Amino acid sequence: MTEHQLPQGFETLAIHAGQEADPQTGAVVTPIYQVSTYKQDGVGGLRGGYEYSRSANPTRTALEECLAALEGGARGLAFASGLAAEDTLLRTILKPGDHIVIPNDAYGGTFRLFAKVLIRWGVEFSVANTQNLDDVRAALRPDTRAVWVETPSNPLLGITDLAALAEVAHGAGALLVVDNTFASPYLQQPIALGADAVVHSTTKYMGGHSDVVGGALVLADAGLGEEVAYHQNAMGAVSGPFDAWLVMRGIKTLGVRMDRHSANAEKVAELLASHPKVSQVLYPGLPEHPGHDIAAKQMKAFGGMVSFRVAGGEEAAVEVCNRTQLFTLGESLGGVESLIEHPGRMTHASAAGSPLEVPADLVRVSVGIESIDDLLADLKQALG
Repeated sequence: MTEHQLPQGFETLAIHAGQEADPQTGAVVTPIYQVSTYKQDGVGGLRGGYEYSRSANPTRTALEECLAALEGGARGLAFASGLAAEDTLLRTILKPGDHIVIPNDAYGGTFRLFAKVLIRWGVEFSVANTQNLDDVRAALRPDTRAVWVETPSNPLLGITDLAALAEVAHGAGALLVVDNTFASPYLQQPIALGADAVVHSTTKYMGGHSDVVGGALVLADAGLGEEVAYHQNAMGAVSGPFDAWLVMRGIKTLGVRMDRHSANAEKVAELLASHPKVSQVLYPGLPEHPGHDIAAKQMKAFGGMVSFRVAGGEEAAVEVCNRTQLFTLGESLGGVESLIEHPGRMTHASAAGSPLEVPADLVRVSVGIESIDDLLADLKQALG
């Protein structure tokens, strides 16, 4: 730290990292550089390194610098969606014939990418319970190049010990990739715990307002960051400038939103745990959750996602989803408004019939930042 440099906490970085006032106008918010190409001062004479907005755009650069600062990584990269970020990373670190270990409770879209797309490219994968290190060890092979994990996982809210899993992965010569979407960098810092790469769907908590689709990667190693940046440009699934601006706008309030999401979700989980129509609540903030102690160790709070199983089976679960009024029936998560869904028929339908199939009586809620009494009343009436 230099003599005049102040220490910066998370909320300060969220507002200022990569987002200095515009040098020409003094604008305190990064402008939307809605531009495709840039004037060059002679052949090869680039102003600030910009030539074409697929390769780099000033608005996207600001977001990427902010992402790297928040996750404590060497390089941040912004993409058109979370799956675009995943695909670009995987095609950078894997080649045909390589093997990867994926979790048995992964997001359905991630599973589809492996099972329907990358498998045709010659990439093999094994499914393991990442909460059980012996299960991960059993799945490792000499050609394993990476271990993929979500924690908390989607939609079963499983918790994996990241520091311990990093040791297992690195001991086998594999990278550890962490999908940090559910926690956000405000609640959890995977790179500090040993992760090599962090993935986000910035559509979710980072954007926070259900008005943008985006994805992000943060790489711990600058060399790997350069490799992924090359593929980002070569493959082209970049974030547009307005989308990048919307995500930056959302990140500025990430800390205060996550505090409220987490506080509301704890109350929702407590209500559900005591309700006779609910057979099980999956929320790491509950002391009875099997991952509670690990989550308390590696997370600042327990997040805004709650899943629960409805007594009465699949049709009863679907009916609960149909009866809520404040909890909007819809896919996605992480917005200021509360959402409810039936994963088996919605976000995780692609995992049906696979080792990642979710229980038919499962309901997932993304707890928003509305008044908690209103949210609790809505769930009570929906449960009957």
